[in-house]
Amino acid sequence: MRIFQLNQFPSGKPCGERSRFFREISGAAFEQFYAEETEPPAVIIHVTCTGYVSPSGAQRLVAGRDWGRSTEVIHAYHMGCYASMPAIRMAAGFVERGKSRVDIVHTELCTLHMDPSQHLPEQLVVQTLFADGLIRYSISRADDGGVVGSGLELITTREEIVPGTEDAMTWMVSDFGMQMTLSRKVPDHIRAGLGPFLDNLAASADLTSEQLFEKAIFAIHPGGPRIIDEIAEHLGLHPDQVLASNTILGNYGNMSSATLPHVWKSILEDETVQPGTLIVSLAFGPGLTIAGAILRKTG
Repeated sequence: MRIFQLNQFPSGKPCGERSRFFREISGAAFEQFYAEETEPPAVIIHVTCTGYVSPSGAQRLVAGRDWGRSTEVIHAYHMGCYASMPAIRMAAGFVERGKSRVDIVHTELCTLHMDPSQHLPEQLVVQTLFADGLIRYSISRADDGGVVGSGLELITTREEIVPGTEDAMTWMVSDFGMQMTLSRKVPDHIRAGLGPFLDNLAASADLTSEQLFEKAIFAIHPGGPRIIDEIAEHLGLHPDQVLASNTILGNYGNMSSATLPHVWKSILEDETVQPGTLIVSLAFGPGLTIAGAILRKTG
């Protein structure tokens, strides 16, 4: 309640106090994620769209641990809900160039940016849908050409911006945190562009869309229940194929960029999803951007 003392501040406290709160919480998260870590990663990619302070929690961690000669810090900021896709693409590029291990850390404090004084229907949707989420995971090269242990193998990625949709979703700094606009037409825009997008994504992995629809699990960023339901209906998917996305949304809400990694974690821990299963990951954000990846469960 440090931010939302509504008797004194009907909209919550202004951006400066919110930024200080983000610095504190994200810094504590980095310390917790690396509490028992003795080997520094080659690179840490910090992903967020809900707080920007310098030095970041990642930089403070590296400085405090005296990892500065062995660990690079990269910031992947303000991309919104689809940011895990560019993050894993960047991480794969670092690994391809010889980095032994790249860690990705998401610190999303979406609720930090709510404005309780806003009662428009659009804002009520935003304030009841979005939630806080943090997660850390690693990208590394498979030993001797084969994946060791349980994990997700990255097969291919793709990203497109849907023309004529640049105002369908926005995220910008306001007096009282970040302010989001979200058009009701976002699911329609996604559905209209998704067919060709999936055709191209599948082709880059020497597959067809039909093969994915038949056998793959779909890790869909749960921008909201309508997003998952309409995509599943549009693609002819079974409920089991989108179960992980619905479960994460129901349990935790939309955690912006941290959501899809939590869906991956759920699939990875689900013993009913067998090794070798393909996972089609889809996420959406401002632009309007459609981002996708094909993964394979291993181990």
